[in-house]
Amino acid sequence: MPKMKTKSAAKKRFRFTASGKAKHGVVGKRHGMSKRGNRFLRQATGMAIVSEPDTRILKRNFFPYER
Repeated sequence: MPKMKTKSAAKKRFRFTASGKAKHGVVGKRHGMSKRGNRFLRQATGMAIVSEPDTRILKRNFFPYER
């Protein structure tokens, strides 16, 4: 049986921590910064943790070897 492929789009958008949680970049900072408040822009830096049910879906469907 051939190897299963990891989804390339998911590879670019998600990373996994050492404990197995999924991280993603904070949404809403690609364009339209003038509409956003300064508080939002400050808080929307770095990475955010994906919820536990969504992490299970990611591992099952998009990262077949990330168990």
